[in-house]
Amino acid sequence: MTLIERDQKVIWHPFTQQKNRQSPIPIVKGKGTLLFDEAGNQYIDAVSSWWVTIHGHAHPYIAERLYQQALQLEQVIFAGFTHEPAVALAEKILPVLPGNFARVFYSDNGSTSTEVALKMAIQYWWNQTGQPSRNKILAFNNSYHGDTFGAMSVSDRSVFTLAFHNLLFEVIFIDTPTAENIAAIQATIHEQAGSIAAFIYEPLVQGAGGIKMYENHLLDTLLATVKSHDIICIADEVMTGFGRTGKLFASEYMEEKPDIICLSKGLTGGTMALGVTACTDRIYQAYVNDDKLKTFFHGHSFTANPLACTAALASFELLERDHCLQKVEWITGENKLFAKKLENYTGIKNIRTLGTILAFEINEGRDEYLNNVSVIITQKALQQGIYIRPLGNTVYIMPPYCITHEELQTVYQTILNLL
Repeated sequence: MTLIERDQKVIWHPFTQQKNRQSPIPIVKGKGTLLFDEAGNQYIDAVSSWWVTIHGHAHPYIAERLYQQALQLEQVIFAGFTHEPAVALAEKILPVLPGNFARVFYSDNGSTSTEVALKMAIQYWWNQTGQPSRNKILAFNNSYHGDTFGAMSVSDRSVFTLAFHNLLFEVIFIDTPTAENIAAIQATIHEQAGSIAAFIYEPLVQGAGGIKMYENHLLDTLLATVKSHDIICIADEVMTGFGRTGKLFASEYMEEKPDIICLSKGLTGGTMALGVTACTDRIYQAYVNDDKLKTFFHGHSFTANPLACTAALASFELLERDHCLQKVEWITGENKLFAKKLENYTGIKNIRTLGTILAFEINEGRDEYLNNVSVIITQKALQQGIYIRPLGNTVYIMPPYCITHEELQTVYQTILNLL
């Protein structure tokens, strides 16, 4: 029995229609930008395996660090214990975060990191006032913050959340800011500020919502308005963190900084699951209290897993090396040049790029996740040795930083061939 046949008997794959589903590709090896299937075919991973594998697959430095850590300590409860990888990672991350962050809370993935942030912000006001009056969340339309219930609640009401709409808590949704709507958004905030505990946002790029981008100066204006009402600002940098937008964090593009930041995906270089929710001292001090009821009652069995923290440390050390950030700058420049080429092609629209991210829409059917053009493009690209996974009719690339000039040009040319 082949791996595909065995898979189809026992596995339920994510974000995949189960009836008449395409057979998955059996991957047996990864190296750098490349994935290899059991038949020996290779594919350039142009989306970094769901935006996580920033240094490429099977990086020897991360693998060696993991091996050494596994021989020493693989897991320990993090309530009442601590360990070197967790402390060292927090010491490494806090000084480079965009703002005055003081504490790191570990969880398991991007969705749980936003879940932690929401609970942290809401309980902050409960601890401060003892009253639940300031308990609403402000969020963007078209946003996506994860698949757990809190994260779904603050995400756009879409196909991802459709079956659960009547179970999600009430959220004040606003559009991403434009020159035309910023005044109306500010008026909404002024009107309802007294009930708003926090504002959660994906800075500059809305990922799963279709790689939608908006201007940094407008977000800065909006953040200033939010902060003027003492509303806690939560930056969901799960996707945008660790160089994706051309800077280490997307929040560096703004003068106004978040009070809480959520990290995952590139945090471990794509090697293991890990989430970080970092907060300022102001947030943390609301939980430093003699009253035991003001404890933050949240945790996970694998909180601060030593292996995951070690992978994150190794990934961060690779990111700090000059050649890695230079590669980010190089991909940024190449994407801008390719975007210019795309302007000569008909049948596409809304060409945009920020850092290592490039996206556009196929002008066919509705602009939505269920647009079947994604299946067609994925299949045709795979036939040419490229893995891209459009979000509906939104075609995008988000390659590992280790991609070579030849590989990146091959990705570009494949896209042009498809067009």
